[in-house]
Amino acid sequence: MKKLLPFVLVITTASLLSGCTFIFQKGRRVDVEKISKLQTQLSDMDRAKKELEDKLNKEIGDKDVKVEMLDKGLTITFVAEVLFDSGKADLKETAKDKLLKVADVLNSTAKDYRIGIEGHTDNEPIKHSGWKSNWELSAHRALGVLHYLIDNGSLEPTRVSAIAYGEFHPVMSNDDKAGRQKNRRVEIVILPKDVKKVKANGE
Repeated sequence: MKKLLPFVLVITTASLLSGCTFIFQKGRRVDVEKISKLQTQLSDMDRAKKELEDKLNKEIGDKDVKVEMLDKGLTITFVAEVLFDSGKADLKETAKDKLLKVADVLNSTAKDYRIGIEGHTDNEPIKHSGWKSNWELSAHRALGVLHYLIDNGSLEPTRVSAIAYGEFHPVMSNDDKAGRQKNRRVEIVILPKDVKKVKANGE
């Protein structure tokens, strides 16, 4: 039984990093390469998580930021009000130093990983801000973070993408104020690499 533990660990690691489960066969070269790549990713993600928690210690304590490992990757979640005024998509000056703390880790421990930036809103209809809908607001907020990180040289454009989810991926119920606040957010995701691309001779 003890000999099976490393394989159980790696299969669990694969699930955490990519949301997929791989079946490994002992002795296959392609599986050995997959295992090695998964172990490297897990190590990178773990170190990046610890560094982010250290750099964002105050923000995490104030519940303005959350750092967690999700199926989609290592995710840094900013409460929207930390980055933007209500209904706006222009970054607050006080938000920029927080984003630079994240950029430091993205350019060191996570320098070989792609970055996804997601914009999310609550389900309150747009009334006074001039946006057509929550889609536009979430898109412009995600792009605002993207452009700041690229324009000041923090990230290479080829590594970064932005996506708008509007109100349709809530993490809490929108039935009360506290839930709506958590749903208004921007997530910066360190995306895992696709280990399924690994090939070996004869595979």
